[in-house]
Amino acid sequence: MTEESGWKHSDDPHIVLTAKGMRAMAHPVRMQLVGLLRKHGPSTATRLAEQLGLNSGATSYHLRQLAAAGFVEEDAERGTGRERWWRSPHRLTVWTGDDMADEEPETVGGFLRSVLAAHTLVAQRALDAFETMPREWRKEVQLSDMLLQLTPEEAERLSGELSEVIRRYRRVGAEGPVPEGSEPVSVVVHVLPDPKEGETE
Repeated sequence: MTEESGWKHSDDPHIVLTAKGMRAMAHPVRMQLVGLLRKHGPSTATRLAEQLGLNSGATSYHLRQLAAAGFVEEDAERGTGRERWWRSPHRLTVWTGDDMADEEPETVGGFLRSVLAAHTLVAQRALDAFETMPREWRKEVQLSDMLLQLTPEEAERLSGELSEVIRRYRRVGAEGPVPEGSEPVSVVVHVLPDPKEGETE
């Protein structure tokens, strides 16, 4: 969702997911809309529609659904009688309700598939621009995976430690000076139990 999303380990201003929120976000367009507002700041349905290749009517509908769930809100300071501006009041979305996966597995599964689709788009956009990237950035592109043998407790500790490392670095939009030569960098973290061979959903 830029694709700034969190799991359980965040002290940053965030919105905590509920089942209602998951249902609202379980749509690729809505995930992208929240991501664009968090990344680029307030915008209108018309401008967002142009970025996503949609019509403004459909975009306005999705923004209203997101507003009803608390993910976006109208930016009254920018709005005019002719045009409504929207903003995201949170930098992160955090899931803390472990029981939700037991109570509403289809809702959680739909939401996580939308998150994965958003992450895939981020990676695809970066790789589409790979050939024209400056050399110093091309050599920093990393796509790697490894298989670990962990207990659930160890996996939770790993997720927390990774989040702690990421928090040491500057977020896009953070206050304070920005070093010359810095660029937005997407960091996508997946901690996924590896299904046994032959398992089906």
